[in-house]
Amino acid sequence: MANKKTPFSQEFIENIKKQLLEEKDKTEKELNKFTTKNPHVSGDFESNFPDYGDKEDENAAEVADYITNKPLEESLEKNLRDVIKTLERIDKGDYGICKYCGKPIEEKRLLARPVSSACIECKKTITQEL
Repeated sequence: MANKKTPFSQEFIENIKKQLLEEKDKTEKELNKFTTKNPHVSGDFESNFPDYGDKEDENAAEVADYITNKPLEESLEKNLRDVIKTLERIDKGDYGICKYCGKPIEEKRLLARPVSSACIECKKTITQEL
C-alpha cells in the first residue's frame, strides 16, 4: 500500500482484497457467458443476441432471452465497477475511509459489503435526500 490512511490491519485488508478478487473473477466469468466486451468502452459489455434459428418460436425465444439478459448485464457491470474501484482504493491505501466525511467505515459494514465507500451515517443521509 502506498500511503497508509486506512485504519485497518494488513490482515483485514488482505482478506477483503482476496474476497474482491474472487468476486471480480466470478463476475467476469458470468458476464463472459452471455456478453462480449465492448472494445470501445472500458468496463462495458454487450449482451450477445442469441441465435436459435429462423422459426417464429425460435425468434421469440431469442428476443425473450436477450431482454432477460440485458438487466443482468447491467447489474453485473455495476458490481464489477464497484469491485474494481474498491481494489483501487485498497491499492491507494485509503480503503475503509468514508468518501463523504473521511471517517473510518465500521468493520462490520465492510465485512458485510466490502465495496462500501460510505459510512452508515453518511449513507443514511444520502439516501434520505434522494
